[in-house]
Amino acid sequence: MEVLIMAGQLILGLSILVGLHEWGHMFAAKMFGMRVEKYFIGFPPKIFSFKKGETEYGIGAIPLGGFVKISGMIDESMDTETMNKEPQPYEFRSKPAWQRLIVMLGGIIVNVIVGIFIFIVIAYNNGDKYLSSTEVNKYGIVAGDLAKEIGLQTGDKIVKVNGKPFTSFDELGSSEVLLGSNSSYTVNRAGKEVEIDIPNDFIEKLSDPEEKRSFIRPLEPFKIGEVVPASPAQKAGLLTGDKVISINGQPIQFFHELQGQLQNLKGKKAELLVQRGAESKTLNATVDEDGTLGFYPESLLNYTAVKYTLAQAISVGTNDAFAVVYNNIKGFGKIFRGEVSASKALSGPIGIARMFGGVWDWSRFWYLTGLLSMVLAFMNALPIPALDGGHAVILSYEIISGRKPSDRFLENAQKVGMVLLLGLMAFAIFNDVWKAVF
Repeated sequence: MEVLIMAGQLILGLSILVGLHEWGHMFAAKMFGMRVEKYFIGFPPKIFSFKKGETEYGIGAIPLGGFVKISGMIDESMDTETMNKEPQPYEFRSKPAWQRLIVMLGGIIVNVIVGIFIFIVIAYNNGDKYLSSTEVNKYGIVAGDLAKEIGLQTGDKIVKVNGKPFTSFDELGSSEVLLGSNSSYTVNRAGKEVEIDIPNDFIEKLSDPEEKRSFIRPLEPFKIGEVVPASPAQKAGLLTGDKVISINGQPIQFFHELQGQLQNLKGKKAELLVQRGAESKTLNATVDEDGTLGFYPESLLNYTAVKYTLAQAISVGTNDAFAVVYNNIKGFGKIFRGEVSASKALSGPIGIARMFGGVWDWSRFWYLTGLLSMVLAFMNALPIPALDGGHAVILSYEIISGRKPSDRFLENAQKVGMVLLLGLMAFAIFNDVWKAVF
């Protein structure tokens, strides 16, 4: 079921984004009087279609893409038969270069607008919730395996990032730190300041979402939040608001300590000493085989909640949207400099589906859809033949030089671009399968 939910979210998200992207091309083409023969979400074979005016609208059976067919344009269909005939006034090739450039950029522009809009709505509806540096440093951090690898220790208090004080816990794992060069943490360890350098290739080791989640966490005292029905926690009598004081006589103050104890008691009995109001109670539970009891922890640290006005949300959402593009550029920079391997950094459809997760969460769905909209705009803007960016480069050359490339050149460029794109797609899918299996 989880696989179906992942696939369903991926297909819905991509269908929305690709549909809007291709609509951007179609809208611009029709605005300049070009004939649009087909508008499809998904690739052939065709599931169904209908015709309205001069355009056939339809759904293809392969959901990871879509296309719009504009008369007189050399595209991925490689339908060059009409190119041997005299140009017609309604054809793409007969229009001025500046109009053709706008048509090619139409999809990218729409994806950017959609991405910004989604991030603005998220910022306005959800605001922000963060853990301040003061709260983080009440107790310090929990250092995961990778954090220990670079020299961090549980209990360290991070006082500076790249030599500057930080505001919120999220900044410790931000792109500025992990995608930057020569980044560092300054930590207070037992009253002494220690400098911890972050290797330039460190982001590669955090490509696994689980590794990234466990890299560093705040040391959090906690109480029992929501108890899962029919779970060991409910059967043992744990209630929302209880505080676990010890397990089998071992004191518990922070949530990571509870997790560590439960991992050692998989499938075994555990004696829990809990504080309930002014009382202490002893409860007996059987730990699940995955090392959990079945409740959601509620942190006792004080999180700061921020609500944005519409004007603030527009600013925050726009910045968040373009940060996606900026981070992609920095990520590609690391790949080209050899600091990160492409196999670790790039994800195909399987990797993206795993990002959505096996539970349908609308907040996460729209966040990832907004993120993918900006990524789709960025990737399509790359100057690769067959992509919108490749067409835009050729058209920009025509506008500047006043010379139009031959149809043969355009056909060959399209073929080269298609080979490159198919190769990249095959690499991404194989890479996803490899990472999932190994």
